[in-house]
Amino acid sequence: MTTQPHPVDHELVEAAADVARTRCRGDNHTMAAAARARDGRIVTAVNAYHFTGGPCAELVVIGAAAAQGAHELETIVAVGDRERGVVPPCGRCRQVLLDYFPALRVIVGGGDRLRAVPVAELLPETYVWADHQLDAG
Repeated sequence: MTTQPHPVDHELVEAAADVARTRCRGDNHTMAAAARARDGRIVTAVNAYHFTGGPCAELVVIGAAAAQGAHELETIVAVGDRERGVVPPCGRCRQVLLDYFPALRVIVGGGDRLRAVPVAELLPETYVWADHQLDAG
């Protein structure tokens, strides 16, 4: 089921693009992410690549937001260094984003085809972790 697209938060895309241009260096930091909190703040972060599975920029931004007291994220976007533009989240990030923020919008697409979609649309027939936990009691 596809829903009506939400407006694209271009300020958020530019925030991530600016971090990708100015903070990503070498092979360790190649992606930037920006998330808008419910209170309107923008939180940014970069990935921490490591061959053992270092965290993606989207996961780092979740931690950075929590450290700043922004526990409710509404929209997120990732942008690659070297002017690669918006990059969709990997499968692991899609699952984590859905589990942490089921109502989150994710900006995907490229150029003039950017769109903001509910994270659940990025995981059809998704596994929702919370739905499969046994009640303690």
